[in-house]
Amino acid sequence: MTTLGPRAGTKGVPRAARERQVLAAATEEFGRRGYEATTMAAVATRVGVTKPLLHHYFGSKQDLYLACLNPIGDRLLDAIRTAMAAPADGAPPTPLRVLDALFTALDGQREAWFVLCDATLPPDSDAARRAAHYRGAIDDLAATGAADLLRAAGPGDPFDADALTYAWRGLCTALVRWWVSHPEQSPEAMTRRCARLFEAGRTALSAGDGNT
Repeated sequence: MTTLGPRAGTKGVPRAARERQVLAAATEEFGRRGYEATTMAAVATRVGVTKPLLHHYFGSKQDLYLACLNPIGDRLLDAIRTAMAAPADGAPPTPLRVLDALFTALDGQREAWFVLCDATLPPDSDAARRAAHYRGAIDDLAATGAADLLRAAGPGDPFDADALTYAWRGLCTALVRWWVSHPEQSPEAMTRRCARLFEAGRTALSAGDGNT
């Protein structure tokens, strides 16, 4: 078998460009189908390369998964940290800033959120451990935000922050899932929609308080 050089591609496509195509296709496959159901052959077919070439570029399926996971995990963490650190004066509430950062970071690669949350990863694998690292880091940021919100609201149950963190993770996943099925919706439109939904929820809860 001919060994390809570091700059070689296929059909005139430079290797770096071909690798970007592979990562985009693989991220969508992993996000839509899950790790277990995704095959190297399917990714290779989508990109128009051979399976041996795909292995030459990225190694095993786990290596390809990690090559997809690490950039989106780092990008999401950076975006969320930046949003949470933004000055509060004159800025939207922290939950809206975080959601806007989430939508912006995922724009053009929405399925990447589900690469991070894949439940079909092999237990005790490098892939599972790395995904758990990113999920844990994001949950830690969510827990910090939840504690700040609850502190401002007054005394509560010690488990309130944990429950709110759990609910927030589910909300983010549900919103991204809806967004994937509505590709015409921009990140800005999603953020505005969330602002309206939050306001509607606040109004409903306030009305309920008035009736008690």
